Amino acid sequence: MSGRAIEQDDLPTWLEPVRVAAERVLPEQLSRFLPPPDGGRAAAVLMLFGEGPEGPDLLLIERARSLRSHAGQPSFPGGALDPEDGDPDGPGPIAAALREAWEETGLDPAGVQVFAALPRLFIPVSRFVVTPVLGWWREESPVRPVDAGETGAVFRVPIADLADPANRVRLRHPSGHIGPAFAVAGRLVWGFTAGVIDRVLHHSGLELPWDPSRIVDLSDEALALVQGDLEHSRVLPGGDADSS
Repeated sequence: MSGRAIEQDDLPTWLEPVRVAAERVLPEQLSRFLPPPDGGRAAAVLMLFGEGPEGPDLLLIERARSLRSHAGQPSFPGGALDPEDGDPDGPGPIAAALREAWEETGLDPAGVQVFAALPRLFIPVSRFVVTPVLGWWREESPVRPVDAGETGAVFRVPIADLADPANRVRLRHPSGHIGPAFAVAGRLVWGFTAGVIDRVLHHSGLELPWDPSRIVDLSDEALALVQGDLEHSRVLPGGDADSS
């Protein structure tokens, strides 16, 4: 699949703040993990906005539970750039994001209007240098897990649910790192994906006031969130770890 240009015409009105934020945001406003001067493997993810039965939403996948890394974790469709995707500093990230979304969900890339790309971010544990590509699902197509060995589920989450303060906490990883998390669609969205969602909501003005002092461990307490039992999960005192 060839690279695609960024097209910013004819977006829904509710997406305009997201587009403007993506144009203006600086890398350090998205994460404290920024690409090193040298090294790292180029990758891209597709942050696909649609308009479903419950209003504006995001398309996410759940990684297969049989995988050796990040098993069962919700994420954006995406992956490493292949040589045929093109220049990582050019159209490569767009091509890779659309290709990976097609491979993982069966999404028809022809129905996606790419309208922005966020600055490249770094995932230290995997050394991926990731470009989040933002798209508008202009013409929807059926989606599903294409390969059950890679993708466990494909699902859509309303933006309203992501912004709902009742669905938001901060999650303490066993490493000590604390970052944003969302208890939505019967799942816990955390890690890199939650960090990007959190910052896009914030800089787009879509964020609602919420309580960042609610911190839970990535353990049984976190699982209680997705069972609708936040009130009875053990809330821990806040720490000094960076939340992005």
